[in-house]
Amino acid sequence: MDAEELLKKYAAGERDFTAILLCEANLSRVNLSGANFSEAILSLTNMSGANLSDVNFRKAKLNVARLSGANLSRANLSGAILNVANLIRADLNSADISEATLIRAELIRADMSNASLSGANLSEADLREATLREANLEQADLSGAHLRGSSLVSANLERANLHRADLNRADLRGVNLSNAELRQANLSQANLSGADLRGANLRWADLNGADLTGADLDEARLSGANLYGANLSSANLLNAILVHADLTQANLIRADWVGADLTGAALTGAKLYGVSRFGLKADDITCDWVDLSPNGDRSQVQRFTPEESHKFFNATPPTVQIIIDRPLEPDANFALAATYRQIAQQYAGLNHPPSIEVNPRRTILSFSIENDEQLFSTGYVGILPFNDAASTQKNIITILRMLQPQNSNNLGVRVSNRVAQLSVALTQTIRKMGEVKIQQILPENPGVSSFFKAPTQTVLTNSSAQSLTIYHHPDFGRHLMILPGLSKNFTTPSIKAQKFTMPPIGLVVDFIKSFHQFNE
Repeated sequence: MDAEELLKKYAAGERDFTAILLCEANLSRVNLSGANFSEAILSLTNMSGANLSDVNFRKAKLNVARLSGANLSRANLSGAILNVANLIRADLNSADISEATLIRAELIRADMSNASLSGANLSEADLREATLREANLEQADLSGAHLRGSSLVSANLERANLHRADLNRADLRGVNLSNAELRQANLSQANLSGADLRGANLRWADLNGADLTGADLDEARLSGANLYGANLSSANLLNAILVHADLTQANLIRADWVGADLTGAALTGAKLYGVSRFGLKADDITCDWVDLSPNGDRSQVQRFTPEESHKFFNATPPTVQIIIDRPLEPDANFALAATYRQIAQQYAGLNHPPSIEVNPRRTILSFSIENDEQLFSTGYVGILPFNDAASTQKNIITILRMLQPQNSNNLGVRVSNRVAQLSVALTQTIRKMGEVKIQQILPENPGVSSFFKAPTQTVLTNSSAQSLTIYHHPDFGRHLMILPGLSKNFTTPSIKAQKFTMPPIGLVVDFIKSFHQFNE
């Protein structure tokens, strides 16, 4: 069958051309909409500009075919072979191209929005400036493909192979690239904001200047990746592998990277406001300075020696530890939870409950907090349910007053600024907590009330793992014991009550000086 006969049959109403052999024919600009060319051999055929909408090309052979500008919307090309085919500016909107082979095909500026390309082979295909919005490319092979400037907004590329693909300046907003293979891919200047990259392999990928705002990179592999100047603000990098990655001048404001491996990474000039530095693996990093300003404008720069940078990125989570000299029982536990719940409504720093360790003699409450600035305020609030609250709170206020400029000289600008901020934060906390009525929360139960009346010790630990005891009840550790042959309780005679003395001012200054996680 030749082209002329085909067109006559189509004009006569025939649509079934299954398995026909029609190579090197000229069918440019013809209308063959709705025809069935399944398993046809149409290699080298010229169908440029043709109307091929809704055509069935399932398993057809279209090697080196000319389809530039053709209308292939809603066409069925599943399993078709289109190696080195010319599909420049073709309309493939909503087409089924699943499992098709398009090795080295030319798809420059083609429209494949909403198309299904799952399992398709597009290795080394030219897709520059192509549109693939909401296209399904799950498990597609795009290794070595040219996607520079293309649009893949909200496309599905889960488990796709993009090894060595060129995605420079591509629009990948909201794309699903979970578990995708992106080794050595060029993603420089690409827009990946809101992208799902969980478990993706981005080793040695070029992400220079890429926008990864709010992207999910949970457990992504980024060893050796170039992230110079990349925007990772609010990104999820939990447990990501960034060994020897270049994060120089990257924007990591409010990113979450707990559990990330930063061994050998370069971080000089990184923007780290609101970023936790706890739970990181950060050996042998290179970092001369970081930007801690809220807007990343270098108004608050912190410089390091190599030793200081190691400490900065291997910080201890600041904690407030309240040790109660009595084991926690179920009723008291219920009352404690209810109390902290009401307190949290006034003080956001207590939104997360403390970890609780109970042994036969004591209960240890540990509050892990975001930064050193919250230590004194959290200590002030955390002790509220206990009888020792007034004494502990008085000590906290006294410690900060000791460091006021009129009471202490030669603190230095840095420490003075920190003391001022701590005082402001504490004053705000005291005002808020004045509205909480603790006595209305705790039930009238002798067993419960004895827990909250027990002696306590409160210890603050900063991000440099330095501790400061701010209160220690005189009877703490003097357990009541029942001695053999006696019916009454006696305190252990070998332990004498000792009045708590305030920590020396020098110790307090050193404690505050060693703050790292601090919004200055």
